[in-house]
Amino acid sequence: MVKEFEKAGFPIVQMCNLIPVAKTVGSNRIVPTISIPYPLGDPGTPKEEQWKLRMNRTKIALDALATDIKEQTIFKVS
Repeated sequence: MVKEFEKAGFPIVQMCNLIPVAKTVGSNRIVPTISIPYPLGDPGTPKEEQWKLRMNRTKIALDALATDIKEQTIFKVS
């Protein structure tokens, strides 16, 4: 489905932790996440830390949307 949106001119960011799968299905902009059950957080951490994790990943995804790419790109998470 990601490829169809991209063909129509809509940039898509796939946020996932299974990077090889995202690459195989043809996702162009990939942002790594933390885990399968909790992609944007870790319930074992304080709420403030979870918020920072989520904000960081979301900002990276938004930057990825605005980035012009020519090939599949995995965006680095700091």
